[in-house]
Amino acid sequence: MSTTFKIAVAGATGNVGREMLGILAERNFPASEVAALASSRSVGTEVSFGDKTLKVQNLETYDFSDTDICLMSAGGEVSKKFSPKIAAKGCIVIDNSSAWRYDSEVPLIVPEVNPDAIEGYTRKNIIANPNCSTAQLVVALKPLHEKAGIKRIVVSTYQSVSGSGKEGMDELFNQTRAVFVADPIEAKKYPKRIAFNVIPHIDDFMEDGSTKEEWKVLAETKKMLDPKIKVTCTAVRVPVFIGHAEAVNIEFERPITAEEAQDILREAPGCQVIDKREAGGYITPYESAGEDATYISRIREDSTIENGLNIWVVSDNLRKGAALNTIQIAELLVSRGLVKGRENA
Repeated sequence: MSTTFKIAVAGATGNVGREMLGILAERNFPASEVAALASSRSVGTEVSFGDKTLKVQNLETYDFSDTDICLMSAGGEVSKKFSPKIAAKGCIVIDNSSAWRYDSEVPLIVPEVNPDAIEGYTRKNIIANPNCSTAQLVVALKPLHEKAGIKRIVVSTYQSVSGSGKEGMDELFNQTRAVFVADPIEAKKYPKRIAFNVIPHIDDFMEDGSTKEEWKVLAETKKMLDPKIKVTCTAVRVPVFIGHAEAVNIEFERPITAEEAQDILREAPGCQVIDKREAGGYITPYESAGEDATYISRIREDSTIENGLNIWVVSDNLRKGAALNTIQIAELLVSRGLVKGRENA
């Protein structure tokens, strides 16, 4: 006998929704049925699921009463409206938006970092997926924190336009083309031109001068890793299609050498160390696209503080930062027997 699960993917026509469908098929998730859902205007659109094609159904009218898990990637406002209703039907929601991340009754999960927190999903039948920039960060930080105790981190992010969805990718493409053919450059998605430029502004500004993206890194790292860690962040949008990079300065409670950090990270789940101290001996966002790992390079000691390290962290934001992590959470539910499914002969 085997157990299979009925899965719904909400937001199936978006970048992350399509990636979720692809990864479900790639990883042979034990799904008896997969439903692709979106808004009414996308009903009938065809999306790929492995070697199959699914027709998009209407999220608003779909019956979740016999669905085991809903992978929600339809945006924060949609999730706030529909996730509680879906959860009330007995379907576990794994949400990719920011709608539930800071709710004390909703676990925020990266399986390599805090898998035991998943037990708390029963309070609302909802599990939150972290922000893309935080997900890769905590995968790299967790094993180092266990070894030497992190006191403070300073993060500078270099985030690709796919973090803004299809509109961001289209804007970079169109502006780049306009530069070469001497057309006027239009900025619609971003407040300033993104082609051949960088923008130190992601999400809305807050009263203290930080942006919400920077605050998310702080709040989510504390929730998943350790509330005592001090975090400061500068988030920057860069003209890269896929892949987020982060320069991270870490101050530890106890001594740790660069060589020790390399050895720890090589053995850590989800991490891959590419760190040769030579030209090209590191990972860039381009090479991370389509890959599942969180890559760590440029591991070196910081002599300006006691017990300090610098590291460079890169990952495909559509995969580990969103779709892959969501499916890993679903796999965790299955492996721990937290979702029933149906028995098949």
